[in-house]
Amino acid sequence: MYICRLSVAFTLFTANVIVSASGSPPTSPDFFPSPWSAGGPDGWDAAYARARAFVSNLTLLEKVNLTTGTGNQADLCTGNTGAIPRLGFRHLCLQDGPVGIRYTDLNSVFPAGINAAATWSRSLMRRRGEAMGAEFRDKGIDVQLGPVVGPLGRDPAGGRNFESFGPDPYLAGVAVAQTVEGTQSAGVIASVKHFILNEQEHYRSSISSNVDDKTMHELYLWPFADAVRAGVGSVMCSYNKINNTFACENSYVLNQLLKNELGFQGFVVSDWGGQHSGPLSALTGLDMTMPGDGVPNSTYGSYWGGALTEAVLSLAVPQFRIDDMAVRIMAAFYKVGRDTKQVDINYSSWTNQTVGPQYWAAKMGNTTVNKHVDVQGNHADTIREMGAKSAVLLKNVHGALPLKAPASLAVIGEDAQDNPNGPNACVDRICDVGTLAMGWGAATAEYPYLISPATALEKQAETDGTAFTNVKGNWDLDAARAAAGNSSVALVFANAQSGEGYATIDGNFGDRKNLTLWNGGDQLIAAVASVNPNTIVVIHSVGPVLMDEIKTHPNVTAIVWAGLPAQESGNSLTDVLYGKVNPQGRTPFTWGKAAADWGIATLVNSSDKQPQQAFAEGSFIDYRYFDREGIEPCFEFGFGLSYTNFSYSNLTVAPQEVGPYRPASGSTAAGPTFGFIDFDPERALTPAGFQAIPGMIYPWLNNTDISDPNGPDEIPYAAHNRSAQPILPAGGAPGGNPELYKTVYVVGVDIENTGDVVGTEIPQLYLSLGGPTDPKVVLRGFDEVELDPGAVKTVSFDLTYRDLGNWDVEAQDWKVTDYRKTVHVGASSRDLRLHADLPVHKSLRGTGGS
Repeated sequence: MYICRLSVAFTLFTANVIVSASGSPPTSPDFFPSPWSAGGPDGWDAAYARARAFVSNLTLLEKVNLTTGTGNQADLCTGNTGAIPRLGFRHLCLQDGPVGIRYTDLNSVFPAGINAAATWSRSLMRRRGEAMGAEFRDKGIDVQLGPVVGPLGRDPAGGRNFESFGPDPYLAGVAVAQTVEGTQSAGVIASVKHFILNEQEHYRSSISSNVDDKTMHELYLWPFADAVRAGVGSVMCSYNKINNTFACENSYVLNQLLKNELGFQGFVVSDWGGQHSGPLSALTGLDMTMPGDGVPNSTYGSYWGGALTEAVLSLAVPQFRIDDMAVRIMAAFYKVGRDTKQVDINYSSWTNQTVGPQYWAAKMGNTTVNKHVDVQGNHADTIREMGAKSAVLLKNVHGALPLKAPASLAVIGEDAQDNPNGPNACVDRICDVGTLAMGWGAATAEYPYLISPATALEKQAETDGTAFTNVKGNWDLDAARAAAGNSSVALVFANAQSGEGYATIDGNFGDRKNLTLWNGGDQLIAAVASVNPNTIVVIHSVGPVLMDEIKTHPNVTAIVWAGLPAQESGNSLTDVLYGKVNPQGRTPFTWGKAAADWGIATLVNSSDKQPQQAFAEGSFIDYRYFDREGIEPCFEFGFGLSYTNFSYSNLTVAPQEVGPYRPASGSTAAGPTFGFIDFDPERALTPAGFQAIPGMIYPWLNNTDISDPNGPDEIPYAAHNRSAQPILPAGGAPGGNPELYKTVYVVGVDIENTGDVVGTEIPQLYLSLGGPTDPKVVLRGFDEVELDPGAVKTVSFDLTYRDLGNWDVEAQDWKVTDYRKTVHVGASSRDLRLHADLPVHKSLRGTGGS
């Protein structure tokens, strides 16, 4: 181990990427030491008081046990830390995922993140989080591995986009904050992921996502800031590199951005296998490693465990850092009330049998591992509601919808059907058989049931006396045409799937290989529409598909995007098609007419062992790119129809009494330590007579030789500096400088339901920041307004300093420029009905630059 004297890292920030002065591949600047936690509002101070007291009583070995996973399949959960038996502290249980509990039974499956975003409903987002949190809690889980805002959705073909809340940072930020608050209110730690720039699945473990400082802040970091401000207890670092340093040992990303600038008070956990070093990863900001093993030909089989104990005893990792790691973990534990809400882990991730080995990898500890606890409650109601309210009505002509007891109805396409082998027949949903209601990969859960569209629609048809025909496949086009031609309404279904990059379906390695419909969906729709002048198209997809020909087909009277609606899929869709729910969904991404319209291509072929992906487009992704390039979308971001109509009037702008923005300043306290560390290696050896479980990771030393435990990692001298550190101008509190969140303007608008039925409008506020390199408009507000016919409601939007600002690379802070700023309010990013220039605010004079 070599400790080099490095206290300042010199980098050059350019318009596109962070590059070294020599013009070599971009690099991340170093930032040391890793910031120590400080507590904060909203329960953090109280949690930290308890965490510090708890950690003060721990030995070094017990602290290491908190931070280190015990190994893949070593215990009941997907991820398991060590326990502290002396204090009666059970090991921590971490479990996927963002739509429900993975690998268990008698749990619910919730709509995907992209569907949550499509509701544009804060209350539904929160209730979804609350319901999921309750289910995780009641299975005995401490940490839910979700929600997701990375990937953000830079690439429309990105395999895991559906897990997150769409490519707009404001919408994603609202959604992740509501989800975190809901989940943690149930007594479970949320772990927001994947931090950061994991925007495609190809090469995800080696690719370097190269981005400039301005884009990082204005786009990708934005929703993580909202998650931190909402009090999230954990952040998971991603597999990829950022500017050629792995995310889980990137001191700029973890230490500077997350822990210092955003004031994150919880703990950073690695994605499974995302750790690549020992002491260095601890010093660069990692607090917990998962699953803990996976380091072959090493002394301990782990980068941490006994290796971390050696690193502390050798002084490679200072006490203040190991203490901070443990305190952060325990503070998150206490903040959500795990000490009072924790129940025994009552399931095994590795078997469905009631009795089996607790220590699955070792096949030891035979006991009751699955108690089959039903945690579903009444969550099906929320799932059905969200499935319906996330459906986006993209086209509706000639009064095609809602349906009113049609004489005959043909349901056509495999995507409307049950999987004949059951909804859970494909492991991790790695197939495209039957209706699509979730993507594949870690973001899956076992269905308790899945109501297919065909099942729900047939039931409705029986109630109405409608003649019902069901064509179950995609490939017999003659049968499809025959059924459609003999029906008054033809409902044709198609889908497009994606998932995590450890599996391939039909050449789609996680990321989609194109943006067309799967299983001949385009041909099926064309065949049906060729014979039926009232063809209604339903799309279940992970994101946009190319469908301009479908949109413009004269016989296609309606199009519904249903996304990934989960277990109540058919019921949710039927509620919308028959008008029991007036659609309020708005598309959370842009639909282009050609794959080139987004200006992004997935990197699928690279001969470089370290593939480089330049985010040269900056913040111009999705609708921002379409606007800049003047590309007409098929359906624009924020678009969605209703069964009624709405008008907008009386736009007002009211400056608020708020003082000038004040950058954060001052210094932290010195790095604290808690308790005593016994530096005698003899006392850290495995106890005599201890019977180890084979393969499990432990904190003990194998011997007393600790001279160089982890090889030649260079440890920057500054990483050991525990003196008081300066507070960054944009920092100072969870989520960043509190000044950023002060309301500078309040914008009001009147919304009227001018139609004949009750409906919900989603008024959206967009802001023109005014600079020559700024996007044309950016989303900065939205609301959910349910109105009776003829009713009017005034809606207010708060514009904060952060909303109005640009990231200033030189000042390393948000600045409001002097360019004229205009607010636009309307029904989508291109249906902007009312406009007003913001009056110059006295508190903003002289704060910016042009």
